[in-house]
Amino acid sequence: MTRILKATVVAVFTLAGMAAAQEPGAHFIESWDLDGDGRVTLAEAQERRGDVFYTFDADENGTLDAEEYAVFDEARANDMAGQPGAGRGAMSVVAEGMTLDANDGDGDGAVTEAEFLGAKQGWIAMIDQTGDGAVTAEDFAMLQKGQPAN
Repeated sequence: MTRILKATVVAVFTLAGMAAAQEPGAHFIESWDLDGDGRVTLAEAQERRGDVFYTFDADENGTLDAEEYAVFDEARANDMAGQPGAGRGAMSVVAEGMTLDANDGDGDGAVTEAEFLGAKQGWIAMIDQTGDGAVTAEDFAMLQKGQPAN
């Protein structure tokens, strides 16, 4: 009886985890929600974008050049490959906001730290469909359904 109960509990948690993984934006929120409250705030986006920038600024010169950005693009593609949406649907807004074109404010083909960090507010605003200043599962559900932002 105990083995059956354990197997049932394991199955329920596995299915719940699989269902959560299928929710639009679940991987994004899991990765970017630093305090675990289910909301990605502007401050959390600032911190995570800083982490991302420093990870890919290989020569530590404060700029992501085309070569460094290509490595960043490849890493993002690999990260998203196993995720629902994988840069399509609701996740296309997230993906678009991380492209070189979206972050290269002066159009010189490279992205400075200031450009990358400065783009966070517009990026979060594109994802934040409820207009509450944070990104939640509700925002991704609205994006998935194609509902316009408030």
